[in-house]
Amino acid sequence: MILLNSKLPTVGTTIFSVMSKLAQQHNAINLSQGFPDYATNPKLINFVADAMKDGYNQYAPMQGLQILRELVAEKMDKMYGAYYHPETEVTITAGGTQAIFTALAAVINPGDEVIIFEPAYDCYSPTVKLLGGLVKPFELHAPDYSIDWEMVKKLFTANTRMIILNSPHNPSGSILSKADIQALIKLTKNTDILIISDEVYEHIIFDGEKHESVALYPELQERSFIVASYGKLLHTTGWKLGYCLAPAKLMAEFRKIHQFNVFSVNTPMQLGVANYLKSENIYDSLSSFFQQKRDLFRSLLSETKFKLLPCKGSYFQCVSYSNFSDEKDIDMAKRLVTDFGVAGIPVSAFYTKGTDDKILRFCFAKEQDTLEKAVERLLKV
Repeated sequence: MILLNSKLPTVGTTIFSVMSKLAQQHNAINLSQGFPDYATNPKLINFVADAMKDGYNQYAPMQGLQILRELVAEKMDKMYGAYYHPETEVTITAGGTQAIFTALAAVINPGDEVIIFEPAYDCYSPTVKLLGGLVKPFELHAPDYSIDWEMVKKLFTANTRMIILNSPHNPSGSILSKADIQALIKLTKNTDILIISDEVYEHIIFDGEKHESVALYPELQERSFIVASYGKLLHTTGWKLGYCLAPAKLMAEFRKIHQFNVFSVNTPMQLGVANYLKSENIYDSLSSFFQQKRDLFRSLLSETKFKLLPCKGSYFQCVSYSNFSDEKDIDMAKRLVTDFGVAGIPVSAFYTKGTDDKILRFCFAKEQDTLEKAVERLLKV
């Protein structure tokens, strides 16, 4: 008999896979996983196809195609006034999750403590534990999921190595304010604490609000890995293409891991995306595109029994059902699938302790018809 000691003994299949499978079994409308159900721009598809036809089908450089890295650097300079050298401070990755994993693997050693704001994207905590680190969760709660930085300070010890940020935030749709950033600068000043800033929804922010990227602040930029996603930007989550930004000293360590993790990323997609971004200005229109969907979805949901929580960014809308049910959120989520044909995500899945505030998360990156049909069913709850 083969004995095996699991490195992640308490980790099972992610809630996203569980709910998507359940949705498929019951032919439900899937608002659980964060993926669009509408077509990718044909121009982008053609650019990738042209790259394949033109023979760009072999390994890309480990750090990514230079043309794409240069476009990333230009964007950061234009949008945030932040300089990143395309040769030493930009790396193309196989999506945002790989970038997060690689950044953590590059700097976290056994015994290092990592502060995570929960509810949190579910790859953060298991990766820290896999590396022998200690997760220090700081719980945020509805309706606004705001951060009490004085309480965060109490989590600091001599072993605190990193803080993971996510803004716009998945699952809550909250965003960091300038006051949050100033508090973070104050807390990390004169420390060796590093930051991963998960900014994959940076271009999906609403109501004229400004994305407070850590790249805007030199005091944070110097200690931060910034993670971004082309899947969110281009409505192509299945392509698993993203990038990481960091000062040269940090990026050198990142690339040591990256080269043995994936080595390099899909060549024709890199070239296709680069050519597409050179010819299409998509950054300026993305917020309005998703705000229309958010506003429609909120308007429709307002007729249901669910209570809407604020949504300032991302393409997720959280709702409370505490006003009409005491069910556990996982039970409510499953019942919505089996009895009403709509799949969402129970937000307790984003907490280490499974904290249940009776909140569900729905994805509104869907066709109007999909959202309308989903709410028609939710009206019966």
